[in-house]
Amino acid sequence: MPELTWEQAVEWLRRQPDQEALVRACYYDDPLIDAARRFAGGDEWREMRRWFPAPPGRALDVGAGRGISSYALAADGWKVTALEPDPSPIVGAGAIRRLARESGLPINVVETPGERLPFPDETFHLVNARQVLHHARDLDELCRQIARVLRPGGRLVATREHVISRADDLDTFLKIHPLHKWYGGEHACRLEEYATAIRGAGLRLVRVLGPYDSVVNYFPMTRQEWHQRCGGLLAGVIGSWAAKIVANDRHALGRWVLRRLAARLSRRSNTPGRLYSFIADKTR
Repeated sequence: MPELTWEQAVEWLRRQPDQEALVRACYYDDPLIDAARRFAGGDEWREMRRWFPAPPGRALDVGAGRGISSYALAADGWKVTALEPDPSPIVGAGAIRRLARESGLPINVVETPGERLPFPDETFHLVNARQVLHHARDLDELCRQIARVLRPGGRLVATREHVISRADDLDTFLKIHPLHKWYGGEHACRLEEYATAIRGAGLRLVRVLGPYDSVVNYFPMTRQEWHQRCGGLLAGVIGSWAAKIVANDRHALGRWVLRRLAARLSRRSNTPGRLYSFIADKTR
């Protein structure tokens, strides 16, 4: 049985001297406002904002956690509602309210689960769900609620969702997760389960991005580190000199090669808990 709450599990992780890099990668470090600014200025957010509708309208940040996405949305001009059922001042609604006060950004905080959204139909232009769907107690109902509150033409962006290939892989993933043994709140689904829930809610699935298709999924590895890794993989096939030219996204050929390589590696990846992202629209 889990021994700690989510807040206590994160506090434990932050006290481990050998886990500083993981704490920063998860944006669990303090001051919170510095962590939020780092997220808003990072590669992951720059990529995500390209997927959002324009111009900024009303956004719902589901499972907002500490509020880093809520902060980034508000800083970009969105009218933000942060949905976070955990009241914690460290990793929940209390932290988001503190972040809003310190930043001066208008973030409305609502403490309720995503399966029971207390909003009228067709309220939001965007629903952002970062590392949220795999935590759902009822994935189908969560997606139905998201679809209900989206305006026609609105968009769901669900990022960094844990994926397994078979049900038997779930136990393997949970055993290697650094915090699940303490608080028991992690989960992962098969790729088709996510897709079925999104489509079943009446949304049109626009893009499914695999583990290496976007920096959003392979973070905390940077885009530069990914390109270096690609260059190393290509060097054994076409030689190091040619690999340096090909693994360069400043050129059309390099971008094409990198996309093809990313797609191939994503298809071949079978690691339990690997990350996928989903973009879906509510048709008019």
